[in-house]
Amino acid sequence: MDVSPFDKARILSEALPHMQRYDEETVVVKYGGHAMGEEQMARDFARDIVLLEQLAINPVVVHGGGPQIGAMLEKLGIKSQFAGGLRITDAATVEVVEMVLAGSINKQIVGFINGAGGKAIGLTGKDGNLMRARKLNRAVMDAPDTMVDLGFVGEPEKVDVSVLTEILGREIIPVLAPIAIGADGVTYNVNADTFAGAIAGALKAKRLIFLTDVPGVLDKSKQLISDMTVDQARHLIADGTISGGMIPKVETCIDALELGVEGVVILDGKVPHAVLLELLTDHGAGTLIHP
Repeated sequence: MDVSPFDKARILSEALPHMQRYDEETVVVKYGGHAMGEEQMARDFARDIVLLEQLAINPVVVHGGGPQIGAMLEKLGIKSQFAGGLRITDAATVEVVEMVLAGSINKQIVGFINGAGGKAIGLTGKDGNLMRARKLNRAVMDAPDTMVDLGFVGEPEKVDVSVLTEILGREIIPVLAPIAIGADGVTYNVNADTFAGAIAGALKAKRLIFLTDVPGVLDKSKQLISDMTVDQARHLIADGTISGGMIPKVETCIDALELGVEGVVILDGKVPHAVLLELLTDHGAGTLIHP
């Protein structure tokens, strides 16, 4: 599609109020497993993040890597144990998790951002005591009284963002891998959504954006809900409209809002320039949840 120079100028001009709204504000973007699939999409994402930084917005990227971890475990012949549908992270698995998340994926995203003209720095929750985790034991879905020992899986206990506040606003883009350390010195794998929510809350971010593989939260007739309050979100969980894997995602959104994030967006990371559509146009691109 050819866009005339006139239209390009008009589009840029229309972005001004949005740019002013996010000026000097922090935006945390959770970049997820399936949204990271294709290299070209990853490069486009990196370019969009660099554009945000150039507009005096402070982006913080938190990434997952479930599919890549699964592929590496298979390659190394490490069999995953599951209990109640949840992967148990044993000592051998957590080493691979850290290697894939803090190593290959983190540095690939850093490389793409730097390649697009940005200055990215890769960190984990271990760096600068960014996140301390405690061991997480989960109840089985069908049997709430049965607790599963998930091994080296943690949840955020304490967040210290001083290492981030030192670099935000200095043209440096932090890229965070969801690995944290326990008070006992043990390495824990933290769910990337939960990690992003805790970081966004501690930074009092203007926006927390979850890039997923769905358009957002859908109503009973499968239409996108573009805007909802926390109370409406809770109601939709209670009446079953929000179900399955979307429940923990929305609950993470609610937790982040309660920690002081101004608004949380769930949107489809496969849509080209989804982050720019959400932040810099009147349309928005997913579901915005706000207090």
